[in-house]
Amino acid sequence: MRREERMGLARSRPSGRLWVIPLLLALATVGCSARLWAVNRLGNALAEAGSGWAGDEDPELVRDATPFALKTIESLLAESPRHRGLLLAASSGFTQYAYAFVQQEADEVEATDPQRAEALRQRARGFYRRARDYGLRGLERDHPGLTARLSRDPNAALAEMQAADVSFLYWTAAAWGAWIGLSKDKPARLAELPVVEAVMRRALALERGFNAGALHEFFITYEGGRPEAMGGSVSKAREHFAEAAALSAGRRASPMVALAETVAVRLQDRQEFDRLLDAALALDLERAPEWRMANLIAQRRARWLKARADDLFVGGGS
Repeated sequence: MRREERMGLARSRPSGRLWVIPLLLALATVGCSARLWAVNRLGNALAEAGSGWAGDEDPELVRDATPFALKTIESLLAESPRHRGLLLAASSGFTQYAYAFVQQEADEVEATDPQRAEALRQRARGFYRRARDYGLRGLERDHPGLTARLSRDPNAALAEMQAADVSFLYWTAAAWGAWIGLSKDKPARLAELPVVEAVMRRALALERGFNAGALHEFFITYEGGRPEAMGGSVSKAREHFAEAAALSAGRRASPMVALAETVAVRLQDRQEFDRLLDAALALDLERAPEWRMANLIAQRRARWLKARADDLFVGGGS
């Protein structure tokens, strides 16, 4: 929560969820075939509505409401396990919830309550793993055996992917990468990072402009957060930043936060760090109401980063 929150909240129409309750109760009384038909219809409606409220202006409301929506989606998937829209909603929803409302809180309380921070990160790891598994299930639906083939030869396995698979590729890799990022003490997880990179690069090859630059945001962090000796590249991170900014017409704060947190900190460039975060905080939320929630979450991280700048820059930075 794509860092990749830098990932961005998936676009959705603001909508209530109270209508779900009587429908779920009604499903318990119908026969098998009618029940599956009703589940699929309800699943279609939920998938189209999205798993969040991207245009909402109250992050706390979204944080409190999202678990119910996610558990509703999981309940429907138990009835219709191959429903494509529900699998995508589960993958994207758990990824976004983990990043925006669990991992971010863990970072914020680390200095004062490290035990709570670790408990929150453990929760986030579980959500990311769940999101990755739903994403893989969605890909397996149209590409049987893909998961096993990814572990053997990712590039060959991904060659059959098409533009229709990009959403699943992105959210699967975003969740997978975030899970690995919180499991740096587990070599088996780190060994899976090349698969995540291959999935994201295939998605980028199929649709460079996906979700107004979300794929480029991933690569800002991926290229900018690794030293050159491990394959990272500041110049490539800046190229992806330029593309993400262009695709969103400068209306998303998350690319600025991503570049500040990776490249500016890595280069110990305090001036660039401050300039990027100030620009993110100055972003007019009304310029892009469809990304209001994602921008609010990015701005929250920007404020947290600025508050700990003295810890991030040796001697105050340049």
